[in-house]
Amino acid sequence: MARDTQNRASRRPQGRLIGYARVSTDEQTTEAQEIELRSAGCDVIVQEHGSGASRARPALAKLLREIGAGDTLIVVRLDRLARSVSHLLDVIEDLTAKSAHFRSLRDPIDTTTPQGMFSLQVLGAVAQLERALISERTKAGIKAAKSKGRLPGNPGIRERRPEMLAKMTAAQKAAYGDRVQATASQWLPIVRRMRPDHSWDDIARVLRQRGFDSTPERLRRAVKWLVGEHMADRALLRKSPPRLPEDRLVTLVAGIHVSNPNLTLREIASQLERLHERTPRGGSKWSPSSVKNLIDRARRSGLIAGDGNTTEAATKG
Repeated sequence: MARDTQNRASRRPQGRLIGYARVSTDEQTTEAQEIELRSAGCDVIVQEHGSGASRARPALAKLLREIGAGDTLIVVRLDRLARSVSHLLDVIEDLTAKSAHFRSLRDPIDTTTPQGMFSLQVLGAVAQLERALISERTKAGIKAAKSKGRLPGNPGIRERRPEMLAKMTAAQKAAYGDRVQATASQWLPIVRRMRPDHSWDDIARVLRQRGFDSTPERLRRAVKWLVGEHMADRALLRKSPPRLPEDRLVTLVAGIHVSNPNLTLREIASQLERLHERTPRGGSKWSPSSVKNLIDRARRSGLIAGDGNTTEAATKG
């Protein structure tokens, strides 16, 4: 028996235990979840504030990008991670592709054990059955409608009746507004800090570094909707001034620094050289002092939060 216990322990992943704690609103706290996760051995805990109905989880997306082989993602309950069975399976598929693992403390899901994998396979079979039943019901409904001489779909939209088209457009706008509001707290403060001094390309690049993936076009459209609903200042849509080459470097260095604050100035300089970025004076070799000047400018313009202690520590590196 002792040997079986030792064998099971040896099969456990030897990587980090990373906790993920999520609450739906800013008024709620993740403290209770953090206590359970730390009791389970998590030394790193990622916090997220976001609706359970939305898949837009920047902190989770960044965690999944950075998790390493052998690491284990741990949650208190499945509903803290996924909004549906299909979403859960997508997340676990991403983890499996990176040779990482998943465990839920209050559910029988642990991809490091045979029992946990069996439970996961059952969930996958349920999701597949659900998709098959929906498809079967849809096909049966279309067949029944055709047998009665009816065409599938909304007849008002098919016949392009103005009142039905207006109703559909209103529903689409309402759904879009709900999606924008569900994620605005994650990106709107950065937009307010950077606009209109910086272009939409710059802002989208900074947001991607922070785990929120959006194109400049989608970002501008979302801000335009918020302005139209009087939820954001119209000044955000003003045309940004012509950008000097050095301004682009400030944004680039800020993005590198924000994505990994532990990088030293010399390491950032090496990244810039690998990207074949020219220095402000047109040289090909970057010095730590040049990087520090750009980071200081980024901090003064609000692209980087903090009092500068990180930069001073990085200089020593």
